[in-house]
Amino acid sequence: MSTRTRLLGGALVAFLALSGAASADTISYADAVSTLANDCGSDIKKFCKGLNLGSGRIQNCLESHAANVSPTCTSTLASVTTSIEQRLAAQSSFTAMCKHYVAQFCSGVVGEGNILSCLNKATRVNEGQCGQAIIDAGWR
Repeated sequence: MSTRTRLLGGALVAFLALSGAASADTISYADAVSTLANDCGSDIKKFCKGLNLGSGRIQNCLESHAANVSPTCTSTLASVTTSIEQRLAAQSSFTAMCKHYVAQFCSGVVGEGNILSCLNKATRVNEGQCGQAIIDAGWR
């Protein structure tokens, strides 16, 4: 099972209780849950009722019923999945993308959280790949 499926499945655990939509360059897990609840709730109730949550079961169920799932849900599931994948990629590439700025502005700072705080205070980091990685990772 892919990391994407596990993460999205984990995010889906709570989404039946939530509603609302959000938009951003990348989407937070909470916003993903809310967006999916809003756009896929009726499809989940119709096609996946009684299904145990977690481990990507809801996503797999919706994908297996793709011919009957509403176009809105299909589109939302695809865009949320893509956004979560982009967020995860940004979080894993943060260290490499910001290496130069860490050496320049945060030399001697220990701990990833402290380094992130230091970088967020350095206004020159707002531009370029490092700044975008921080934004896409959901840390700014």
